[in-house]
Amino acid sequence: MLQIFSEFFGTAILILLGDGVCAAVNLKKSKAEASGWIVIAMGWATAVTIAVYFSGFMGPAHLNPAVTIGNAVAGNLEWNLVLPFIIAQVLGGIVGAVLVWAMYLPHWAETKDQGAILGTFATGPAIRHYPANLISEIIGTFVLVFGLLAMTQHQFADGVNPMAVGVLILAIGLSLGGATGYAINPARDLGPRIAHQLLPIAGKGSSDWAYSWVPVVGPVIGAVIAAGVFGLIV
Repeated sequence: MLQIFSEFFGTAILILLGDGVCAAVNLKKSKAEASGWIVIAMGWATAVTIAVYFSGFMGPAHLNPAVTIGNAVAGNLEWNLVLPFIIAQVLGGIVGAVLVWAMYLPHWAETKDQGAILGTFATGPAIRHYPANLISEIIGTFVLVFGLLAMTQHQFADGVNPMAVGVLILAIGLSLGGATGYAINPARDLGPRIAHQLLPIAGKGSSDWAYSWVPVVGPVIGAVIAAGVFGLIV
């Protein structure tokens, strides 16, 4: 039970800090308004690092259904934990997004750009081309999951591993994130997208459910491929 709570709590912290940096950059009259992609990439990398520190002493701190599925395929996680972990992660994503909404409460009314509002919660493609967008998410998640599995073959000093994971996320964000906003995590996108749908934000526009399958399906495919390739090597 503690492991399941860990996935919920860690994912909530991940989204609070990760979508928090998106809010800081996207929303009008924020002190960080328009500070750019580098700030977002750094913010997400540090969000992952801190979320793993917050939750990693209670469980594996996957915080990502793709990572959970990848570890199950690789034989590192019992399959009976996969669905509870995923449910906890998605719920954590919703809660984290609601906290971001509360954190920036006066700024939503000041922000008229519907794309900026949705982009604070969920990902979207720079160029909408579903096959290409799917490939981007597959590649990004392959790098993530293979990298995490590869890290299990190295010995880190106590407390260093979350920082290595953060560097991995930073590399993905800077190098591979420009095409789709690098969801690489179904809970990171689906949970906040649900929150966007439900929250009372005036003039928020569509939650873009037509695109929502890409950041769910792509990461799962990428994770399974990564686990399969890793299994062939190790």
